[in-house]
Amino acid sequence: MMKVLVLGAARSGIAVTRLLLKLNHIVILNDGQIINPPLTFSDPKLSVIEGSHPLSLWDENFDVVIKNPGIPHTLTFLKGFTDKNIPIINEIEYASSLVDYTYGAITGTNGKTTTTALLGDLLKQLNPHNGAYGNIGTALSDLVIDYPEEKLSVALEIAAFQLLGTPHFHPLVSVIMNLTPDHLDVFKDVDDYYTTKTLVYKNQSGEDWFLRNLDDKNVVHYTQNCPCKVIEFSLEKKADLYLKDEAVWLWDEKLFDLSDLHLVGMHNVQNAMVAAAMAYKMGVSLSQIQEGIRNFAGVEHRIEFVREVNKVKYYNDSKGTNAEATVVALKAFKHPVILLAGGYDKKTGFDALIPLLGQVKKMIVYGETKFQLKALYPNAIVLDNLDQATQLAYSLAKEEDVVLFSPACASYDQFDNYEQRGRIFKDLVHKL
Repeated sequence: MMKVLVLGAARSGIAVTRLLLKLNHIVILNDGQIINPPLTFSDPKLSVIEGSHPLSLWDENFDVVIKNPGIPHTLTFLKGFTDKNIPIINEIEYASSLVDYTYGAITGTNGKTTTTALLGDLLKQLNPHNGAYGNIGTALSDLVIDYPEEKLSVALEIAAFQLLGTPHFHPLVSVIMNLTPDHLDVFKDVDDYYTTKTLVYKNQSGEDWFLRNLDDKNVVHYTQNCPCKVIEFSLEKKADLYLKDEAVWLWDEKLFDLSDLHLVGMHNVQNAMVAAAMAYKMGVSLSQIQEGIRNFAGVEHRIEFVREVNKVKYYNDSKGTNAEATVVALKAFKHPVILLAGGYDKKTGFDALIPLLGQVKKMIVYGETKFQLKALYPNAIVLDNLDQATQLAYSLAKEEDVVLFSPACASYDQFDNYEQRGRIFKDLVHKL
């Protein structure tokens, strides 16, 4: 029996708490905020401390601290545990240590969620209990609770904050989709952030695969000493994984025809080629890959088609939480775009938007960053909130226009998270 401190009562914190209790460990669950919604379970082995991180916890003899990735690794409170050499890990590290699963690990700045969701769908063809877990929204611990004995295959979205707490996590195949500046409100600089991403393959070896994006100079620069087999991929040049004759090929095997893929934009071709290659390594057959690609409808909040009103198409890209993600969304469209953007400032800047602003017909900005965005696009219309922005876009849009909600910012100035923000936008569009 261990004594464990779980820091943070978000989804992964709640899930790992349930898992620990199922295994009869003693758990203290601590959140710096009031837990909302309140816990729906109790257990004699569970103590809950909410509203602060009391320093008295430093005096407890914990075997391990399991930290939610949303709590910065730079938090001073953590020092009391590191000074006592108490391991600080995350939920993925703990849950994966208990089971014999195979992992396809997906990290990077953008494209993670679509790639993970597609890989999860492809893996379900091997076993309906396989799927997509991690930073995509469902904790790995939830799967381990339900299927502790099965040999499952998991598509795992893993963010930089999670990689910092996974000293032993070992995927069969991994990828860094791309590297652009992000989370500089927590990491000390870009180099620190990029280097953290390379932890995804640190425990791989031998015939494990790391997929390297030749089209991203930052990925190439930071991934020169991989301990496993490197599979290079490119949309632009010949590689191990590449485009030829309107199809995606892995060496001399055709994975799928581009006509099978229903998602817009070349970035989604890249997402699909990576997911297909990872699935191939994880045992999915070519026919299953092709069927899965044909049936994949996309990911909520990522260039998600919402509705057409008066021959104007509305897209929800609430997961576009940085400028580079919004660039990707803008590149997906050939029709004139009315862009809705703004939100919480992650201190990563917006200069990446500048080359694409020429194809923006109108720009409507709101939230904490509205004046920073207007500085880039002087004709931008400044409003207070998303409701006003959606209504104005509706009044300005003409036939064949695209209204794209891609904030280029995090959500925390006016929303709890990007999911809530995206659902509210979709509700606004459906009320038009």
